[in-house]
Amino acid sequence: MAQRYPPVEPYAYGMLDVGDGQLVYWETCGNPDGKPAVVLHGGPGSGCTPGWRSMFDPARYRMVLFDQRGCGRSTPHAADPDVDLSTNTTDHLIADIELLRAHLGVQRWLVLGASWGSALGLAYAQRHPQRVSELVLFSVTAGTRRETEWITRDMGRVFPAEWARFRDGVPSADRDGDLADAYARLLTDPDPAVRDEAARQWCVWEDTHVATAPGHRPDPRYDDPVFRMVFARLVTHYWRHGSFLPEGQVLRDAGRLAGIPGVLLHGRLDISSPSDIPWQLAQAWPDARLELLNAAGHGSGNGMAERVVAALDDFADRR
Repeated sequence: MAQRYPPVEPYAYGMLDVGDGQLVYWETCGNPDGKPAVVLHGGPGSGCTPGWRSMFDPARYRMVLFDQRGCGRSTPHAADPDVDLSTNTTDHLIADIELLRAHLGVQRWLVLGASWGSALGLAYAQRHPQRVSELVLFSVTAGTRRETEWITRDMGRVFPAEWARFRDGVPSADRDGDLADAYARLLTDPDPAVRDEAARQWCVWEDTHVATAPGHRPDPRYDDPVFRMVFARLVTHYWRHGSFLPEGQVLRDAGRLAGIPGVLLHGRLDISSPSDIPWQLAQAWPDARLELLNAAGHGSGNGMAERVVAALDDFADRR
């Protein structure tokens, strides 16, 4: 991420017991008396990296970062194929956010989310609107099966050779079916070589379908076999289950966000997550402002990070 503010270190951190044998890593940075804000990372499974801290003015914000269940520094870690994912769902993550809010003594906070984190942030805000002061979301998604189908199949029209390799990474009998489901099964195969190759193929495709804006660089985290495994395992787990959301719920229930100011930032070159999703959301949520960035794709590059920082600056003194 582009850094607007100087890097800061946490002034407090810990592991929160959220039940089900799960410990969630959290940290707080910035001004302990500042405006509370929580960061919801993407993936699912990417973890919360230090770059998020530089999006906020540390003099005005009390930033809360955490690693969602099963990833980053949270335990147990989903890279272990024996770790059960049955208690890793969207409902569980929403409950974890509320537990963390109560644990830190926060009444209301701004929610910053990207990609999967934007869908999670919308679902959380719709469930607990009284706890959300504002929403700043970029690379906006809604967690629908249609979006998963678009990424895992339709983007093959943009990257045909790369998609063919991705499709051929699963057994021939599974190639016309749900590719997320097929990869999820491979990622729990008894043979570690099969699991590793499935994670590698999944992450190669993840790095490909977002490569639509000038200057795109491969994500170096995919070079780490542990990161590849946890990321692939959690993404496929969520996608094979429709993100554990009733289809269309995030857009259908946008009216529940009435009265919550929001900024939706999306790249016009974000072809794998088309801009009709944030556009439809903005039509149903009058308190949201949609900004489409002509040169940006999926993620924080090509001016996106700067617009995120500007949106956070605008909300920093609002109580």
